[in-house]
Amino acid sequence: MSKGRAEAAAGASGILLKYLQEQNRPYSAQDVFGNLQREHGLGKAAVVKALEQLAQQGKIKEKTYGKQKIYFADQDQFDMVSDADLQGLDAKIVALTAKVQGLQQSCRHMEGELKELTSALTTPEMQKEIQELKKECASYTERLKNIKAATNHVTPEEKEQVYRERQRYCKEWRKRKRMATELSDAILEGYPKSKKQFFVSGALPSLLPWGLRPGRSHSLVLLPHRRKLG
Repeated sequence: MSKGRAEAAAGASGILLKYLQEQNRPYSAQDVFGNLQREHGLGKAAVVKALEQLAQQGKIKEKTYGKQKIYFADQDQFDMVSDADLQGLDAKIVALTAKVQGLQQSCRHMEGELKELTSALTTPEMQKEIQELKKECASYTERLKNIKAATNHVTPEEKEQVYRERQRYCKEWRKRKRMATELSDAILEGYPKSKKQFFVSGALPSLLPWGLRPGRSHSLVLLPHRRKLG
């Protein structure tokens, strides 16, 4: 046993007596050892021995429950508590409980503020961000100025003409696609092989003058019709 632990063991009785009187609740030897070992460096054997001595001397009370012994302070040394005193203690407990809840709520609020402040930009970071945004705005302003100064703008009439032509071409494309689909379905009804083999076998030469050819997904893709020259 080390010197420090020996000194602690020598004063264990006084330490345990004071602890049980202050806490005024029952403890097993294991509970007392666990609660005081780190603070006072008491060994379990010293705790058990000191508790047994205190019980033999009548300074604390001992009760046995099965194989376990419970130790607690002698209640005769405490003054009798009246009903009024108990009610006062209950009221104090309620007030302290409410105070604790208020402090916990305040702590949660402050933790939220701290988290928000921690995630926010610092003053130097914010100044840097402002400078970068100013440069970006200047770049966009210059770009807009150049666009406004250009002379090759598309007029509303030209834009409308493009939309009309697109609609006409889309309508023609859907028409040709429907025709090609109907034609290929008719051919496939009597074709001895699969649809995939039909599209890759070169069995579509009669469709090519119509500007049709197999696509990558083995579906017909419509191409602009090209007239032969000469």
